[in-house]
Amino acid sequence: MSHEPAVPHEPAVSSPDPPGEPPAVLPGAPSGRMAPPGCPSGQSGPGRAGAGPSGAGPPGPGRAGPARAEVEQTGPGWRAPARPRLALATVCLSGTLEDKLEAAATAGFDGVEIFAPDLVADPLSPAGIGDRCRDLGLSVDLYQPLRDIDSTDPDRFAANLRRAGATFDVMAGLGADTVLVCSSVAPDAVADRDRLAELLHRLAEQAHARGMRIAYEALAWGRHVDTWDASWQVVRDADHPALGLCLDSFHILARGSDPAPIADVPGEKLFFLQLADAREVSMDVLSWSRHHRLFPGQGGFDLPAFLAPVLAAGYAGPLSLEVFNDVFRQADPLRTAVDARRSLLALAEATALPGTPPAAAAPPSGGTAPPSGSTAAAPGITAAPPAHSAARSTDSAARSTNLAARSTDSAARSAHPTAPPAHSEAAPARAAAPHGGSAPLRDVRGTRRGVGTDPVDTAPPELAGPAFVELHGGPELGPVLRALGFGRTGVHRTKQVERYEQGGARLLVNAAGDGPSAVAAIGVESADPVASARRASRLCAPPLSRTTGPGEADLAEIPAPDGTSVFFCRTADDGGAPVWSHDFVAVDEPPVPRAGVTGIDHVGLTQPYDAFDEAVLFHRSVLGLDTIADGEFAAPFGLVRSRALADRARRVRLALTVSLLRRGEWGPAVADPQYVALACDDVLATARAARDAGAPLLAVPANYHDDLAARLELPDTTMAAYRELGVLHERDPGGDLLQVCTELLGGRLFLSLVQRTGTHDGHGWADAPVRMAAHRRSRLGRAVSGT
Repeated sequence: MSHEPAVPHEPAVSSPDPPGEPPAVLPGAPSGRMAPPGCPSGQSGPGRAGAGPSGAGPPGPGRAGPARAEVEQTGPGWRAPARPRLALATVCLSGTLEDKLEAAATAGFDGVEIFAPDLVADPLSPAGIGDRCRDLGLSVDLYQPLRDIDSTDPDRFAANLRRAGATFDVMAGLGADTVLVCSSVAPDAVADRDRLAELLHRLAEQAHARGMRIAYEALAWGRHVDTWDASWQVVRDADHPALGLCLDSFHILARGSDPAPIADVPGEKLFFLQLADAREVSMDVLSWSRHHRLFPGQGGFDLPAFLAPVLAAGYAGPLSLEVFNDVFRQADPLRTAVDARRSLLALAEATALPGTPPAAAAPPSGGTAPPSGSTAAAPGITAAPPAHSAARSTDSAARSTNLAARSTDSAARSAHPTAPPAHSEAAPARAAAPHGGSAPLRDVRGTRRGVGTDPVDTAPPELAGPAFVELHGGPELGPVLRALGFGRTGVHRTKQVERYEQGGARLLVNAAGDGPSAVAAIGVESADPVASARRASRLCAPPLSRTTGPGEADLAEIPAPDGTSVFFCRTADDGGAPVWSHDFVAVDEPPVPRAGVTGIDHVGLTQPYDAFDEAVLFHRSVLGLDTIADGEFAAPFGLVRSRALADRARRVRLALTVSLLRRGEWGPAVADPQYVALACDDVLATARAARDAGAPLLAVPANYHDDLAARLELPDTTMAAYRELGVLHERDPGGDLLQVCTELLGGRLFLSLVQRTGTHDGHGWADAPVRMAAHRRSRLGRAVSGT
């Protein structure tokens, strides 16, 4: 498709609103703030901009920004969905404090938590930083952290109080009224709870005299206070109106504590809330926290079940993110901030809606949920219930009854959890996950009542499968598709795009521009394409501006984090949404013998190093997909992380992968491979027909098939066919996955023929190292022969 030119990473100007109508406002933006054009991520990934069926703009890094902040028309009486205030800790982002503040404001956040090291490194005074925040429309909701305040040494505690006074001076300049105090990890930390409550009362009294508050947080590795209910016991006993709790989802869920009793805590004592997700890994909790936190929706924590009791208790402050992540802290801060805001909107939506259990869940290694078209029931996967806190307090009568009333105006309140201590003792070890790897993904839609407001207000419409996959490539693609049994059925009316079809699979070949062959776009059959596009826009992913010719379908193009495009559309002409297929003129060509392809099984996309978690959240929130598998495998040239996403019916499947470490100068592997897996009922017959028609099938080494024969004890005739056709065979308790791959087509793209049996729900990752080595060997052989 044709894009309006724009500088990468530079926000494009929103289109003007119709005369007499109010300006477009990003859903949930504070009153009076225009929709920030940089919030919806219109930046492209590295060289993978899609072209789309209605255009011929060559793939490349330049893309237009969003044409508008919302896809529905605004007008008198129109209102954006309600939402809570959203805040972001500066520790989440890369860059200087100025970079971080600008990114947070552009992405549409209401406030920030300022991390002390960011302030110390900034040339502006605290008052200057506060002024800058207000210029950007940001409140300073929390300053953090104050570490190791309590002490058994009276002189040391007196010195700590003087240090707190200096912190209050900084906060006064910033315009912040809440500071995060984390439970001590120091050797002289106070163990006696009554004494600790007394010391915190003295600190709160000092803060109260300055018009400030103390938000006390239990670090998961705290020396004596390491659970939220232990911190609540201390706060309750200290009984001071300027002392309350800071609840951090990571510290609570990483220990397996039960968040449900939080609903019984008086709302006025919940001063601040910090949110973070994480993958379930076998690692000490301190290292886990310092390096591997994620934004909500990117990991395996049940955050809706955590947030629901917090809101039920009456918490009225901002939803704030505190995420320590090594990748985020070196990535583009604006792009990360947009991703962060999307995560909070999606979390608020999930919490506001009544929870229902997923139709099927899967362990990280693959699981056994029924594939599309399968009638076999999948074995149920039961999520592990959270462990109850060992120190859970149930004595509600002991709560203080003389808490002073305080304002619950969320615009002036915010707090943030502290960073891990710089001089912490060794953190407690966590129990090893099954098989020494990631623990099973938790059910993030457990049965519960909805709490809070839904800022998205548009449920993901049902998806019926891929409408098409668009490939960018040269003349080598056409002959390969014909050999695989695809007929050329149409050419675009005005663009350099051809349509190939076989069974239910439709592949578009876009010949415009240069660059390697690649997956440029995925068209998704949506029950309501307009609602799908509206949902994307409300989740910070509005449509890109496009140029269409007369009579061409005006489809919404949503940019995915890796630079591919997602189109929501319909193929059948039912009088509803624009029909993309009408943009093509039928061609009169001799029929191509069909090889047996029935549809598109899934699409495999390697993600840029910095965009993997962002892509997971994008596809889960915007498309409404679920994570069905999460794992890692050792590839020939490094460790690869993988995650599979799908809708409940397994009609739309995506297999995402990323190298866990940045490549060095020596990188002989295929760079960023992509593929389209084509479904068939008899992979042997389909592969044999394709080979006989000239398809370049990938040769698989004999060692693989010798090992396979020993493991599976397949008939000799079957093994002979496997060796002949290069079949890869993966088996799990639910069934089998058979696949045959082509050689690389243009450097990084290949196609595969896939047959599933039983309820196999995997994506060939067990055999991926064999396939990757075979592709490199094939590529080197072609380079030597000059073909």
